[in-house]
Amino acid sequence: KSHPNEDSIKKWLQSIESKVKLTYNPKVAGFIDYFTRKNRTYTQLMIQRRNLYFSLFEDQLAKYNLPDELKYLSIVESGLNPKAISRAKASGLWQFMPGTGKIFKLQQDHYIDERMDPIKSTEAACLYLRQLYTMFNDWELAIAAYNCGPGVIKKAQKKSTKKGFWDIYSKLPRETRSYLP
Repeated sequence: KSHPNEDSIKKWLQSIESKVKLTYNPKVAGFIDYFTRKNRTYTQLMIQRRNLYFSLFEDQLAKYNLPDELKYLSIVESGLNPKAISRAKASGLWQFMPGTGKIFKLQQDHYIDERMDPIKSTEAACLYLRQLYTMFNDWELAIAAYNCGPGVIKKAQKKSTKKGFWDIYSKLPRETRSYLP
């Protein structure tokens, strides 16, 4: 099959109505290629799993007046697996660290871990994303901060003359540099 050329992809991204800026550059192009060609199996699995969770995400995002496209973060975070646990002990669809989960009142004990509850963790993710957006007034930075924490973003901004995500890109942790694209 033929794949769209760079100009077609740029025009397509520009045509999408989005509150989150959709930048096209070589980094983004690499991820588009990865998910459309190199790892189509994963992409197909995410397309199947979205039917389980996206309506819940869309309802909660609308409730908090947040951009609909934030629903895709859970794909990056957990592969839409509510039982996902990272090496760093982040858990659930939205990969809350234990401390962040507690801040957003997600119960965690020997019997219950509400970070794995799709409804409660989605509401907590919305509250956290809203808080991050209020802090940075920029969706790219809020999304990056969701991954690495707001302190890391502020520290990277202090090291740079400009403050946007792509301006501080080289000063961010490797995982965060890949997170937004």
